[in-house]
Amino acid sequence: MSKRDYYDVLGISKGASAEEIKKAYRTKAKELHPDRNADNPDAEAQFKEANEAYEVLKDADKKAAYDRFGHAAFEGGMGGGGRPGGGFGGGQGDFTSAFSDVFDDLFGDFMGGRGGAGGRQRAARGSDLRYNLRVTLEEAYSGLQKTIKVPTLTACGSCAGSGSEGSSEPTSCPTCSGMGKVRAQQGFFTVERTCPTCSGMGQIIKNPCKTCGGAGRVEKERALNVNIPAGVETGTRIRLAGEGEAGMRGGPPGDLYIFVEVTQHELFERDGSSLFCRVPVSMAKAALGGSIEVPTIDGGRARVQIPGGSQSGRQMRLRSKGMPALRGGPQGDMFIELAVETPVNLTSRQKELLEEFEKLSEDNNPESKSFFSSVKSFWDGMKG
Repeated sequence: MSKRDYYDVLGISKGASAEEIKKAYRTKAKELHPDRNADNPDAEAQFKEANEAYEVLKDADKKAAYDRFGHAAFEGGMGGGGRPGGGFGGGQGDFTSAFSDVFDDLFGDFMGGRGGAGGRQRAARGSDLRYNLRVTLEEAYSGLQKTIKVPTLTACGSCAGSGSEGSSEPTSCPTCSGMGKVRAQQGFFTVERTCPTCSGMGQIIKNPCKTCGGAGRVEKERALNVNIPAGVETGTRIRLAGEGEAGMRGGPPGDLYIFVEVTQHELFERDGSSLFCRVPVSMAKAALGGSIEVPTIDGGRARVQIPGGSQSGRQMRLRSKGMPALRGGPQGDMFIELAVETPVNLTSRQKELLEEFEKLSEDNNPESKSFFSSVKSFWDGMKG
């Protein structure tokens, strides 16, 4: 049975461009793949026929020979693109090569691409680092410069980060020929994996540096000066570019991320840029009114006037006495919350005075009077 014309097999004209040939083959490969044509016994043969056609037409030299001599160009010892004896394995074509080209084209980006020069990672970027930094509320208010010590991997000084003794050049990996990846055929698919010999680097070091063992990096504790801006909150992230781990074999370093945690304060509670301070006052002070002195986060003092008849929970605002805004804007406010304190451990005389005061203050407790009036109505309603 005579072979079909390769252009007819792919459904293209003789003057089709390289991109049109690849596109046509891609369509045919999807259409005729045996996995999609379990009920078609001819699918595998047609699929191989398309592979054979693409293997010839994708190569400029083979395509020129085919256009001139047809199938005879690869029969009877004429060779095909410099391959002895026809070089197509009995006319079946180099299926692995043909399908791999389209597989790379279809899935290369999804799988991370080829990364230039066969996907090797000659100079891998260093890892990013995280450092948790605790600061006080006072430090968050004023900002500060702090020296931190970070254990990390730095470029080896003995080999200048190359990994080779005497800074000699690495050699191409013999397993993957410098590609960083190896291929293995599984059925109709060609699977690409990271080279086990060079771990994807594409190169090996014959004479490793004695200090770093060929890694190009050594463990070291670094001291860094960090500027903590005023107004930081718990969860604030500060990025120090290039202060992470050194890259492999001269690769760029990673970044250092500092995560800030502001510790709880004994006197103040924070909500964004606002501060809250709970201040106990005596029952007499709350009833009569007067002034009290309260602390502020900057270490100062503020005098607050308490209105007579103040109840627990009453708040008073001190403008611009809160936290500074991290990204600009007005400073927050501070809120004083009163906690009216009931006296304890009373003397006999104090008890007598309070009992006398209780008898004289029936009309001075409007909230109590209203509450118990509502209670009486509730009970009366239940009886009804």
